[in-house]
Amino acid sequence: MTYVTEDRALTAPVADPAATVAELRDRAEVLDALYRFGLGQDLKDPALFASAFAADAELDFAPAAAKWGGRPPLMVGRDTIVTTILGLFTGRVDTTHQVTNARVALAGDTARLTALVEAQHLLTADRGTFALLKNPYDVDLVRAGHRWVIRRLRIDNAWYAGDPAAVFSA
Repeated sequence: MTYVTEDRALTAPVADPAATVAELRDRAEVLDALYRFGLGQDLKDPALFASAFAADAELDFAPAAAKWGGRPPLMVGRDTIVTTILGLFTGRVDTTHQVTNARVALAGDTARLTALVEAQHLLTADRGTFALLKNPYDVDLVRAGHRWVIRRLRIDNAWYAGDPAAVFSA
């Protein structure tokens, strides 16, 4: 995984307020894509969740799942991602996602995002069965009009508590 490690946040010239405002807007929209990803899952809202992704998006959860012996397939395509994840969770798993330590690098109509996401997963029928995951995210995004969408999302795992295998198996 490659992380955003620049030594500053903004690249717009200090003497150019319009460029600074445009860059701040882009940075807010890049972060919003990840917020839509998390909240869309938490609310089981297919439209909000789908709005986080480009049509040809890829989601790779294998690096995280490998930490507990899971072997999920690479998910390709917005519809596949939405159907797979919400299909696995809706009516079965309650989730909450918290995003922190976000770093953004902009390059024209593409962006890179590094973030640390804590994801709590609880079986709806058995609240004692859970998986608390602390996951570094490596995200590539593209501009889609006035917002940004995820083109590629790779999720690793720093640590976990609970039983991820019980939560992530259908």
